[in-house]
Amino acid sequence: MRNNKFKLTTLAASLMLASGSLLADDHDARAVAERLVDEHFQNSTLSREEQIEELLWFAQAAEPLRGMSIQTVAEGLATHEYERDVLAKAFTELTGIEVTHNIINEGDLVDTMQNQMQSGNSIYDGFINDSDAIGTHIRYGTTINLSEAMENEWADFTSPTLDLDDFIGIQYTTGPDGSIYQLPAQQFANLYWFRYDWFQREDLQEQFHDIYGYDLGVPTNWTAYEDIAEFFTEHVGEIDGTRVYGHMDYGRRDPSLGWRFHDSWLSMAGMGSPGVPFGNPVDDWGIRVNEDSQPVGASVTRGGGTNAPASVFAMQKAVDWLNNYAPEEAQGMTFGEAGPVPAQGHIAQQIFWYTAFTADMTDPDVAVTDDEGNPLWRMAPSPTGPYWEEGMKVGYQDVGSWTFFDSTPEDRRTAAWLFGQFTVSKSVSLEKLMHGLTPIRESDIFSDQMTEMAPKLGGLVEFYRSPNESNWTPTGTNVPDYPRMAPLWWQNLAPVMSGEVSPQEGLDNLAAAMDSTMSRLARANVFDSYAPVLNEERDPQYWLDQEGSPKAKLDDEMPQGTTVPYDEMMEAWMAAGTR
Repeated sequence: MRNNKFKLTTLAASLMLASGSLLADDHDARAVAERLVDEHFQNSTLSREEQIEELLWFAQAAEPLRGMSIQTVAEGLATHEYERDVLAKAFTELTGIEVTHNIINEGDLVDTMQNQMQSGNSIYDGFINDSDAIGTHIRYGTTINLSEAMENEWADFTSPTLDLDDFIGIQYTTGPDGSIYQLPAQQFANLYWFRYDWFQREDLQEQFHDIYGYDLGVPTNWTAYEDIAEFFTEHVGEIDGTRVYGHMDYGRRDPSLGWRFHDSWLSMAGMGSPGVPFGNPVDDWGIRVNEDSQPVGASVTRGGGTNAPASVFAMQKAVDWLNNYAPEEAQGMTFGEAGPVPAQGHIAQQIFWYTAFTADMTDPDVAVTDDEGNPLWRMAPSPTGPYWEEGMKVGYQDVGSWTFFDSTPEDRRTAAWLFGQFTVSKSVSLEKLMHGLTPIRESDIFSDQMTEMAPKLGGLVEFYRSPNESNWTPTGTNVPDYPRMAPLWWQNLAPVMSGEVSPQEGLDNLAAAMDSTMSRLARANVFDSYAPVLNEERDPQYWLDQEGSPKAKLDDEMPQGTTVPYDEMMEAWMAAGTR
């Protein structure tokens, strides 16, 4: 062990001595590893012996830390509950490091992370925090640079089988400097969701074609989505004695309303710039950066796109569709309340549906599966708005990722790093995927087990096997302080959803608040790097006349609706190639 790079605290050393032994018996460790594989981790892309060898590495690497207790934290997803209920216990048994993997709501997690970053107090030893905060982590200098740590103090504590290239979301946790700051632990996207069985009905297909002049199918633009929403809500109205609706969303003034919009809604309409993963120079929040990755403004007057015509169009559609085509009670719902509604069987489609709800949709007892548990629904690529152009991101993808801070004592931080790696190791990752359906490894996605599960998952496996999956991306590096700036969205856009202010006024307020926050942070000199340097304000027309985002208002924002048959779309989707 490299004593010059890692020193145990007196407390940790005493805990090790109290455990009775500094070295675990190799035979005992193998017996534990074998039992864990046979009882819990039978599904893996590794062979049984390869799994055992990987688990033995964790037992051996953890020897200097045996007897320690650590606290880690994640938000309430089935994936993280599996980590808490199965993986934490398995890791403790294997390594002698006691892990309490706490589950709290996302808002509290972000607040706690911000508290730890600002106060320097160690609240948790490791966080599973969305990669949406990557712009925060690269700037404040308090987040552990994983690339550097793996080469230095964690060289002896980094699994030789970690295989970073196998992580499908690692590009989202990488800073402009090329360093990795977070390690993906779960991943899900927002996609288009629809009732495949209803769309296949000949009577509904004929009725739709008679009214709209084109085929009922998966919408590829927002005009078609609106036509389908109107069709099921106003022309179909009832199926099998049940009132049906052509759209589902939520509108209550609540922090979760922010997710609804900063999770790429404006970008789906086409507000930002081409360039995956985040759009350059204008990202999916509308923030413009200069060539040195410094934010220069969100308002159109500074070259941003947050309150541009494309954004106004996007917000107007969100308001209109919620009011006209969703169940009336949706206007008073939050994210958590609205999420389960499509599974009740009266929603025809949803443009903005998180694949994190896939497990809930596959329960044989819900109204959207058949008698054999097969889904009556499918997920498909999201339709794009009139301002969207080739080369832009299409939608949002959440990448919950292990994150560590320099305020945590080094021994506890290292123990948490070991546990984090364990939760994403190839020995356990496929089993975790089958429980939570939030994939992180390419090898798992292309496994025989996922091929077998695919028909039950309504397109999830096909989506993640497609090369087009990379067009769904998280919030990027342009957002300099996610915990401070994310609340601005729901605070300023809730009045838009309730009709108190117009979309233009709400977005003007949001863009101004974002610029003010970035300016204030820059003046406070809190950033180690990539600090905002706001452009001077100019007449909006100056920027709208330039090429790219922000884009001038289109003469026709609702062109002819276009659709494709689902099966044909998926064939083309998969024919695009392999990763």
